[in-house]
Amino acid sequence: MSCLPPRWFATVRCASHEKDATVTRTNGHSCCVGDFRKLRAWQEAKRFALLSRKAIRALPTEERFTLGAQWRRAAYSVPLNLAEGASRVGDGNFRRHVDIARGSLDELEAILDLVETLDCIPAADLQDLLVARANCARLVAGLLRKLR
Repeated sequence: MSCLPPRWFATVRCASHEKDATVTRTNGHSCCVGDFRKLRAWQEAKRFALLSRKAIRALPTEERFTLGAQWRRAAYSVPLNLAEGASRVGDGNFRRHVDIARGSLDELEAILDLVETLDCIPAADLQDLLVARANCARLVAGLLRKLR
């Protein structure tokens, strides 16, 4: 029995990873999710990380190595924690990594607020980032609700 409904997973199949991205239960313990690439939250987190990379390059020089470095770490943390958690076996492991990803998304919300206040990047680019972060946060929050 899967504990996550199919809507949490994309319908696209990855040729190099044919495992299904589903959570199975064995003796009351959850097993690994499978192919993290099929998680919609991971796909959105990856999209946000790529959008962030472009925006970080556009930061003023004095912010690129301080705020930009923190932004990059937080943006990369989300898809990497979702991927790592999906491969872990045992109750709570996936949930713990999803919760870490949620914390990074909260940090990214604060970073984007600072970027907006400092007027570091164009409004249109910032809006794309805000929407992508919000979509990812919604998917991650839904995963957490389902895993609790």
